[in-house]
Amino acid sequence: MNALSLKSIDLFSLLSDDELAEISGKITVRRFKKNDMILHEEDTSEFMYIILSGKVKVLQMTEEGRETILAFHEAGDFFGEMSLIDGKTVPAAVAAIENSEVAIISKNDFYALLFVQNKVLVQLLRIFCARIRGAYERIQILSFNNAAQRVKTLLIMLSEMNGQETEKGTRLNLKLTHQNIADMTGITRETVTRILNKAQKDGDIFFEGKTIFLNKEYIKKDFNIKK
Repeated sequence: MNALSLKSIDLFSLLSDDELAEISGKITVRRFKKNDMILHEEDTSEFMYIILSGKVKVLQMTEEGRETILAFHEAGDFFGEMSLIDGKTVPAAVAAIENSEVAIISKNDFYALLFVQNKVLVQLLRIFCARIRGAYERIQILSFNNAAQRVKTLLIMLSEMNGQETEKGTRLNLKLTHQNIADMTGITRETVTRILNKAQKDGDIFFEGKTIFLNKEYIKKDFNIKK
């Protein structure tokens, strides 16, 4: 694997070229097609997965068979490390939502890397903290009784993680379907469609193809909606 590809990954961004070259020799690259399952829920993973290109979703299935999306990961993100650290099963499944290229590192090489490279350990802890904060935000979304506030909070959260400021507004660099938003907010797809249509009519959001743009005033607006 090319060491330059690893440099763009947050976890390895502090390493020198020589250090990256040493790691690259221990990594295997696999390709997954859209909708391929990469990790199954309750698997015990022996590998850490690093996304080189493409996007994946982290999901859980309810008892009724409904899919709940917990997060999206794109190039530069990683997953599977929790099982390597605590030895427990994976708490969620991971599936490709577009053709993806994924680097895989074994448990033994993962631990050797942490023991030798303190810079990787520091980055790992920082990323864990960011994920915990993200989990708090997702809990906040589900705490709102008002469906419109759930959707707005989700869109703002995604804009902070995957947004790009443009003259038109904040562009979400994720191709989200109404069903994706419904799965992440715990409301029905029909309700999401109604809320987005109203937000578009009010000028709070607009679409270019399937890409969502958020009006700057929409992000600042306080709906004063009680939980």
